Amino acid sequence: MDATEVLTNLAYRFTRFVSSLQLWDVLDILVIAYLIYRLLLLVRKTNTSRLLKGVLVVIVVLWLSEGRLRALNFVLRHVLDWGVVALLILFHPEIRRVLEQVGSSQLPFLQLFSKPQVDRQTIEDAISQTVLACGEMSKSRTGALIVFERKNQMDEILRSGTKLDAEVSSELLKNIFFVKAPMHDGAVIVREGRVLGAGCMLPLSRNVNLSRDLGMRHRAGIGMSENSDAVVVLVSEETGSISVAVGGMLKRHLMTETLEQLLRNELLPQQAEDEGQDGKKRKSLKSLLVKEKKDGESTDE
Repeated sequence: MDATEVLTNLAYRFTRFVSSLQLWDVLDILVIAYLIYRLLLLVRKTNTSRLLKGVLVVIVVLWLSEGRLRALNFVLRHVLDWGVVALLILFHPEIRRVLEQVGSSQLPFLQLFSKPQVDRQTIEDAISQTVLACGEMSKSRTGALIVFERKNQMDEILRSGTKLDAEVSSELLKNIFFVKAPMHDGAVIVREGRVLGAGCMLPLSRNVNLSRDLGMRHRAGIGMSENSDAVVVLVSEETGSISVAVGGMLKRHLMTETLEQLLRNELLPQQAEDEGQDGKKRKSLKSLLVKEKKDGESTDE
């Protein structure tokens, strides 16, 4: 059989396969492809490639030992039975994160039950007051950690701190993060333009590639951005540098003007498009952020 016949045969089989597909078959393929894509993302983000290689090695050895090495095959089968439970325990945080992201997805039928959007002016005032406070805290080298909640609500995080319900103001933020204040070590949670909690404990990042220059405050801010869609603003106590974390990425050494632009672009995306010069859309915060490398530019806390 020459190459032409092989290609003709393959084309015939492919045409037959496509013509036999139904709507449910296409949906089935798309769902499996999406699940594989999410699995690959999970492996890449959590640095579990070695664990995945180990699982693949066990599966290959199990297949090779079928019918030949009966004792080894028996042991590996029982290992795989318990291995599924072990993997669920090991990947519990990642699985929970994926389910939360699925639950927070804005599907068309879920939008009917979504809350009405908060007044834009309230968000704008919160951004302006935050930028003003961060500028002054940067000059006085006062450490700060401010979390702007978006779709993923942080009720569990709020329970770890002191509940508040106040408008965002520069004076309030400076008083909370004053070095001798009782709540200065934790994070401030901002929801819909209001401060709902202070002194809250955030999860630390598990990214082993972060610069060693970064202290616990920055690792907590990055960790919060990894576990939710929140926008996290940080002020370093060591250098006074202003940083922003979102999606597990960190942008450091920001001017107050840049900070305000980034917050407006991320928290007010539609307005950011309307205010773009010459009809050009401004870049989103994620497109402006860069991953933190090991050789950090300076020492931050």
